[in-house]
Amino acid sequence: MPTIFKAACIQNTATRDVKANIDWVCERIVEAHSEGADFIALPETVGLIEPVNEQISDRCFEQDKDTGLSAFRAQARELEVSILVGSQLIKTGDGKIVNRSFLLNDRGEISAHYDKLHLFDIELSNGEFYRESDVVAPGDKAVVATTPWGKLGMTVCYDLRFAALYRALAQNGAQFITIPAAFTQTTGRAHWQTLVCARAIETGSYIIAPNQCGHHVDRRASWGHSLIVDPWGKVLADGGIDPGIVYAKIDLSNVHSARSRIPALTHDRAFSILKF
Repeated sequence: MPTIFKAACIQNTATRDVKANIDWVCERIVEAHSEGADFIALPETVGLIEPVNEQISDRCFEQDKDTGLSAFRAQARELEVSILVGSQLIKTGDGKIVNRSFLLNDRGEISAHYDKLHLFDIELSNGEFYRESDVVAPGDKAVVATTPWGKLGMTVCYDLRFAALYRALAQNGAQFITIPAAFTQTTGRAHWQTLVCARAIETGSYIIAPNQCGHHVDRRASWGHSLIVDPWGKVLADGGIDPGIVYAKIDLSNVHSARSRIPALTHDRAFSILKF
């Protein structure tokens, strides 16, 4: 099994115009492939940003009818490249909506999917507020997927703040972890890079974190700065604030090296909490 591959993060500014969003991203996928990318990662809700919760249900579909997913599957098959569809809002058979990340293999097949565990319900001091759980149902399973190069842990956006999830993924074999996001400008400016680098260092894993950027609709805006970080916490690529693509070489042999130098994943100890 090869352990070296070229990763790409595509950074877009999604709006309510699903077709325009998908067309633009598909063009970037072709571009990334032409630059030799083996694994192309897309941001969270890559095909649609709809800030009005009451309008979301009418804008999303069941998995087999999702036009964005169909387009990305076709590209993966035609270009023979692996694609991480950061997430799409997908209706399930029980009438719920999930924020679902998809791993596509180079035949356009869905190798794995992950439903976002932690939902973004927050009110910021500047008056911004988000209630993802008003629309989206949380997942209940962590996912470690098989790729041609090694094991991938799948997460989405707000999951980034829950370190235990990343530790569990690494302890269950994940060598690189994806964090597709639409991290807000307010929280991104404060915490994005610090948290992404922390998850890499804590787990001794590569982190591939494509993030949306710029102003979407109404007051909704994302931070950008898609990141690829190595297992020692070194930033290999930073997408800045504009739409585009960043690349980095991933060598999964560095995961073993980092974890051997700091074997913290094997040093867990049970403990109790005393309260005085």
